[in-house]
Amino acid sequence: MRSPRLAALELRRFGRGKLPRAALVALLVLPLLYGALYLWSFWDPYGRLDRIPVALVNDDKGATADGKKITAGADITKGLLDSDTFEWHEVSAADARAGVEDGTYYLSLTVPTDFSARIASSAGDSPETGALQVRTNDANNYIVGQISRTVFGEVRQAASTKASRSFLDQIFISFSDIHGATVKAAKGADKLETGTVKAEKGSKDLADGLTDAKSGSGKLSKGLKKLDKGAGDLQDGSAQVAEGTQTLADKVNGVADKVGPFLKDNEKTIGDTAQLVADSAGAIRDNLDTLVKTAPVAAKGAHKASDTLDDVYKARCENPVLPDGACADLKEAKDAAADVATIADDLNTLVDDQDGDLKKLDKNLATLQKQAQALADRAPNLSEDLDDAVSKINKLNEGAGKVAAGAKTLHTGLGTAKTGAGDLDEGVGKLKTGAEDLNGGMFKLVDGTGKLSDGLHDGAGQIPDYDKADRDERTGVMADPVQLVSRDLHQAPNYGTGFAPYFIPLSLWVGAMVAYMLVAPMNRRALAAGAPAWRIALAGWLPVVAVGVLQTAALMSVLHWAIGLQMVRAAGTVGFLFLVTACFAAIVQWLNARFGAAGRILVLAFLMLQLTSAGGTYPVQTSPGFFNAIHPFLPMSYVVEALRRLITGGGLGPVWQACVVLVAFTAGALALTALSARRRQVWTLDGLHPELSL
Repeated sequence: MRSPRLAALELRRFGRGKLPRAALVALLVLPLLYGALYLWSFWDPYGRLDRIPVALVNDDKGATADGKKITAGADITKGLLDSDTFEWHEVSAADARAGVEDGTYYLSLTVPTDFSARIASSAGDSPETGALQVRTNDANNYIVGQISRTVFGEVRQAASTKASRSFLDQIFISFSDIHGATVKAAKGADKLETGTVKAEKGSKDLADGLTDAKSGSGKLSKGLKKLDKGAGDLQDGSAQVAEGTQTLADKVNGVADKVGPFLKDNEKTIGDTAQLVADSAGAIRDNLDTLVKTAPVAAKGAHKASDTLDDVYKARCENPVLPDGACADLKEAKDAAADVATIADDLNTLVDDQDGDLKKLDKNLATLQKQAQALADRAPNLSEDLDDAVSKINKLNEGAGKVAAGAKTLHTGLGTAKTGAGDLDEGVGKLKTGAEDLNGGMFKLVDGTGKLSDGLHDGAGQIPDYDKADRDERTGVMADPVQLVSRDLHQAPNYGTGFAPYFIPLSLWVGAMVAYMLVAPMNRRALAAGAPAWRIALAGWLPVVAVGVLQTAALMSVLHWAIGLQMVRAAGTVGFLFLVTACFAAIVQWLNARFGAAGRILVLAFLMLQLTSAGGTYPVQTSPGFFNAIHPFLPMSYVVEALRRLITGGGLGPVWQACVVLVAFTAGALALTALSARRRQVWTLDGLHPELSL
């Protein structure tokens, strides 16, 4: 009898009576209990997180930063209550703690009292991080705690990003403030540079003027020294003349009767003395003219230098463009110039005040000179002109006294003027040196202010000035500089779709396992009739394959139309599952045929090994080394990988590889089953009386 007929006879047994029919229906529906129910229960757990009760505690007191009220806790609370992440219950801290303990809430999220204050501290001197507090209880549910860490990590990231945006916005505003201040500083530096250029020109003019003033003051000092020496000589000479003329007058007036002989004896002496008086009076007159001409010139030069320095001081120091040290030196120079001008004024005043006396003195000197010269000329004839000489000698004595008094006053005044002129020359010399130093310093200052101005302009150009739009854009980037651009090439729409490649082959293996509890792995009639071994193997395999095809059709129909499983390659998925059913049936058949009752235990053990090493949940690399070692040698490893490509998409390489592996496993299992059938055709005591029967 052929294998298909043997297979058909095996299936016909399920049509004899109600119980066999019920067993067949149960056999067809059994994979649904594993596949459909499992996937249905895990279909979209993350989409129903809003049904999980979670406690929310907001103890935040708020804070103030830069005059603005910060309510970070209230903002987070509002955002969470408006979200559908969990079923949020805003409660007190005590209620939250008790609820997590007794299972009323799976977990709690607490915003501490200083949350806003810590966030606001980012703009102060001592920034602190704000901490959200999560309380979980794995005794309630371990997975919820794991999910909460992911969800609350996103909440923390959102809160951190918002706080960072506020902090960075203040930084960019500070940049704008610094930019504005630097621009103002650059403009001020421009004005400072302009002022220092003018100051440098003024200091040069001052130095040039003081050089001229120094030359004039030197000449004045030298002239006054000569005048003082001449005035001293004049004072001594005029005193001697006055003394001589007085003596002469006394003698003339006292011994007028005796003068004749005396004059005769002293005509030459009288002539020489008169000539000396005439010459001295001429010399004094010449020196008086020099004094009158030099004093005003010196006063004018001193005033010019003082006025120039005073103008520079007012322009540079009363509207500050110079450093304090330079202003102090300039003030000292200004004061010294003022003192020199005062001394020059005193001298000029002396000359002006004595102008009348000097004129009188000059007139008297002229008279004295004239009379003395006349006396000298007439001295040889004095004895003849005694009466006339007596009168003239009296007048000469009177004039000599006046000249002596004036010469004394002049000498005293010229002594003061000489000292003042010396001080003036020394002061003007210091002013000249200071002005030259000032000019050198001003030149360096001009160079420095130019560099300062250029540097501030360059700095202002390098300091960014952000408007609100720029700040918003930049704070957004810096607050969250790294974005996760996720591109899922073949995205599973939900949790159930992702786990379908794992649960579907599990249900088909269970279907084959139960099927061989009802269907004999080897047909006894064929064994007894001595049919070929390969025919016996096929006869025991084909009925279960037929049942497996029906199981696959029922399972995939429910998953697709009832539960909502969407497959990128639906026809390919179903066809591949038919091959999976055939392979699993062949393996289960061989284990039962070869090991008998013990084979059923081996079927379960083989299923466990495949489930733990197939990588259906976590990547197999995360499993211990034993499971990584057996992973490539078990068919379900390839089935899971191929179903992922067929259901969610991707390259078909793993699918073709899985087909080759499944065909090889199927052929190998059928060959081993045929070998077992040949062995079973030889009856033994163990065959007649097995040690274990299930």
